Amino acid sequence: MKLPLSLALITLVAIPVCAQEAIPNRLIDYDKFKEIVIQSSAERESRRLTEAQFMAMMKEQGIVLLDARSESRYNLRHIKGAINLPFTEFTEESLAAVIPRKDTKVLIYCNNNFEGSQTAFAAKAPAASLNLSTYTSLKAYGYRNVYELGPLLYVSTTKILFEGKEVGNKDSKAGRLNPL
Repeated sequence: MKLPLSLALITLVAIPVCAQEAIPNRLIDYDKFKEIVIQSSAERESRRLTEAQFMAMMKEQGIVLLDARSESRYNLRHIKGAINLPFTEFTEESLAAVIPRKDTKVLIYCNNNFEGSQTAFAAKAPAASLNLSTYTSLKAYGYRNVYELGPLLYVSTTKILFEGKEVGNKDSKAGRLNPL
């Protein structure tokens, strides 16, 4: 029996890929990455905070509020008091410079936590949310107390205060910072 041409081509192309040996690179460990994601999934879910919980934890002594977005987006608008270390800059040394100890409580948030400020908080695909990558990477570096802002909030109605170039004066009625 004759195979359709497309099936024959797929078979020929797939064979070398399947038979290929792993390409070694001691600086990339996908299996360990998957293990961290699986092992920390239940913990992560229990450490996703409501707006009120997040704001209360921000007031605790010794907390690090980490913004892992790009420096340009951070400069436009960020949660007041946040420290910026872009995700692409994570190394053992850079993290240690902003997070003093592995048991320090770290609060994280990302673009996908806020709407109403498209330039500063440009949403990513849900499965590519920066919170997911940041949480997993902090765990890979040994940080044990990572908490994340859970909900999607509107910058115009959240009680969380912002600062940055995109932020205007305080609204005397609401007591919040609003966009220009």
